[in-house]
This record gives sequence, structure tokens and C-alpha cells, in this order.
Amino acid sequence: MLLLDLGKSKGFQLKEGDHAFYRLFIDGKNSGIRTKISHGEKEIHDGLLGQMAKDTKLAKREFLDLVDCPMMHGQYLAILRERGHVG
Repeated sequence: MLLLDLGKSKGFQLKEGDHAFYRLFIDGKNSGIRTKISHGEKEIHDGLLGQMAKDTKLAKREFLDLVDCPMMHGQYLAILRERGHVG
């Protein structure tokens, strides 16, 4: 799988450091939901993909939908709210 970019359209903001850190902001506030990708990663292996899904409070299939765009930002927030991860 190619390297993923969550991007602002999904509500994530990127902070560069030793790794690429993605933090989810809702209404301008940090939600506490975050994930990271190592700068050295050219492809994301299945184990890391699973961890990123867990970090973002999604099942792996849902996470793939989020980054591949069938799942829009509003749908993602609805899932997080339904599961009690955000208010």
C-alpha cells in the first residue's frame, strides 16, 4: 500500500518531526485522536495500517475508506460520536 495522507479535508493537521504526526481537530480543537507515520516509510505494511486504524478509532476497512475518500469528514465524525470517542 502506498503512503497515506490524511490531510485537512479529513480534519487532520500534520506536524512534522522525527515522524509525520497527524492530529484530528474538531471545530478548531485538538480531539486527542492522532496517528503517525515514519518519514522512512515508502509503503505502509498491514501491521502499521492496523495500528493507524486503531489510533484513529476505526476498523481497518473503515480507515481505508477514510484515506481513500469514500468516507467523508462528516461521516468519520459521526462514527466517532456514535462510539463515544468525541462529544
